[in-house]
Amino acid sequence: MYNSYFRANDASPGIVAYARGDVNGDRIIDNIYLTGIMTSDSPSVQDITLVIQDGMTGRFTSIPLKQNIGYSPTIGLRDFTGDGVDDILIGINTGGSGGIMYYYIYSFINNTPKLLFDFDVYNQQYEYQVNYKDNYKVEVISEENNKMYIIDISNKGEEYLNEIYDKDGKLKEPIEGFVNPLSGLYPVDFDSSGVYELLAYQKIAGRYNADSLGYILNTLMWKDNMFVLDNQYLAIFGSDIQ
Repeated sequence: MYNSYFRANDASPGIVAYARGDVNGDRIIDNIYLTGIMTSDSPSVQDITLVIQDGMTGRFTSIPLKQNIGYSPTIGLRDFTGDGVDDILIGINTGGSGGIMYYYIYSFINNTPKLLFDFDVYNQQYEYQVNYKDNYKVEVISEENNKMYIIDISNKGEEYLNEIYDKDGKLKEPIEGFVNPLSGLYPVDFDSSGVYELLAYQKIAGRYNADSLGYILNTLMWKDNMFVLDNQYLAIFGSDIQ
């Protein structure tokens, strides 16, 4: 399995990513492509399309993607559902400063495409509240599973803290942060079973996007024909020991 890139003509689609594996369940290796249009004046790829060639018949199936413009598209093949057949993980970089990514997962059992994961649905489902609190704390609430986390920001530096808090550690005014959409979605076989889970990264930001406070890490597993939340963690940045 690998990715292969080349520059196509300005108006014609070319292969921008490629992988090989059995994705339809007939035990014969298939060819899986992402095609797209690359222009000479931009590294972005337009009209990104999933194309699968049946290894037995040579027949091609094209699957248009809802979000089909971005940078450095990739394909990964893993079994996420436990049926013993590889599924297709597609990643597309949006090119924005927040590192936000588009992700899709498709199955292709019996040459029938089925969308298993849509980044847009995930981002709408997993919502958060980020609220600054007195005494140099930030409260992060995950609405999907009704969990709360507290981040200690007392190590953010005197200048930063003085803009937000008075000398007694009280907020000068209410401040809300936010959690970015997906910036990473990684296949991980946590229990070495051969069936892969998903590890999803979302950045927690304070007053602005570059004001990073940490990451929400959600692990998702396939259950009852959908990806469900298995575990959730909040990861924070360390500070130098003085």
